[in-house]
Amino acid sequence: MAGHSKWSKVKRIKAVVDAKRGKVFTKLAMEIASAAKIGGGDPGMNPRLRMVLLKCRAVNMPADNIDRAIKKGTGGGEGADFEELTYEIYAPHGVALLVEISTNNRKRTAAEIRSLVTKGGGSIATAGSVSRLFYRKGQILVPREAVLEEKLMGLALEAGAEDFKAHEQVFEILTEPAMLEAVHQTMERAGVKPEAAEVTSLPVNTVPLADAMEAVAAGKLIEALEERDDVKEVFSNAEFPEAS
Repeated sequence: MAGHSKWSKVKRIKAVVDAKRGKVFTKLAMEIASAAKIGGGDPGMNPRLRMVLLKCRAVNMPADNIDRAIKKGTGGGEGADFEELTYEIYAPHGVALLVEISTNNRKRTAAEIRSLVTKGGGSIATAGSVSRLFYRKGQILVPREAVLEEKLMGLALEAGAEDFKAHEQVFEILTEPAMLEAVHQTMERAGVKPEAAEVTSLPVNTVPLADAMEAVAAGKLIEALEERDDVKEVFSNAEFPEAS
């Protein structure tokens, strides 16, 4: 898996395992409402909603929260007038960011994002200049202690996964986006519970950061974007230096 950003991997583990659950649930509720508004509230008929619910299960989001968000999206609760946007951004030191947003006020969000990016030493990129640096894949992360490597590799490849990688903390499985659900279901039927399962954007190549100062400069902007409630995901091609 050449070109896979270590920061992307570490960020995902942190987001699932260590994040403040209230903020995670708020972001997921917006995704659920948006997906339900577009494709309906039945996961069996709405692939986009099914993908969001995979993320909800990974962080143990309460069923009541999920039900309320679906009703909001389908008109059974308060209206869900959300718009999906993607910002292409350059962070300090040439790091490229794809930022996925769900907002009910495009003008307000645009002004706030531009201000945040400028203060963080970054810039808004021209359309297409950053998105071409990433590709879409299904990604499943399984804690190493959850299953034997040989068993998981066999399950994943037989189910149609493209690649399998053993990292220090997790096993990583990559699939075509359309195959993510099938591979994930194979894991669950075998009693394996992933920490994360989602369609994500991975960098074609990474941008190595030379030292801690560069890492802090790029990392601060990434973290500031992730803190926003209307930001669903921040994808980065940064390769952060190992902590000493």
